[in-house]
Amino acid sequence: MAKVHPLSISKTDDASTASTSSCSNNKYMTSKRETFTIWMKSLVMQGKGCTAFDQNGEIVYRIDNYDAKHSNEVYLMDLRGKLLFTVCEKKMCFFPSWKGYKNNGANKALFQLRKSCRSIPGKKGFAYKVTMRSDGSSYRLEGLSGKSSEFRITDSNGGVVAETKRKQSSSGVVLGDDVFTVVVEPHVDHSFIMALVTVHGLIRHQI
Repeated sequence: MAKVHPLSISKTDDASTASTSSCSNNKYMTSKRETFTIWMKSLVMQGKGCTAFDQNGEIVYRIDNYDAKHSNEVYLMDLRGKLLFTVCEKKMCFFPSWKGYKNNGANKALFQLRKSCRSIPGKKGFAYKVTMRSDGSSYRLEGLSGKSSEFRITDSNGGVVAETKRKQSSSGVVLGDDVFTVVVEPHVDHSFIMALVTVHGLIRHQI
């Protein structure tokens, strides 16, 4: 079976992207709250990965991983296969971390995610710190009520920028833990949020 590879961006494309960065950013950022449905399955036969749908049921993001589950490098793409993020797992002194690179990873990492040493008061959930390499700002990815499939992403001030929960059908039936919704707050780059969702999938060995 033919493999579908992500489309790398050439140097010419990079220059074009840089000159129209504001337009490019706006494509993944809106002034209203956005809700996505994540299905931790690849649409490619015999592939691993996940698929993200918007509120209209259209595919907007996908990961198709042809290696065994829990690959140490995966690619977040849009529907047409344009490469948006390369996410890599790094193991240093038995403490894993994950780095996210824009496009094909040729430049410096955009963010790094590591398990947080800070506990969550009154909760048994997990917590990870996300550090932006450009300006040193940070986010937190933390579990909700001890449920490994539900988590929120907060900024350095504690404000919620995105939250995931188990998907419910129209009749109120809770679906399996491989289907969940992601609610992204206004003026937040949802491609970046999807990159963090990708890391969470890698941590849980779902991709």
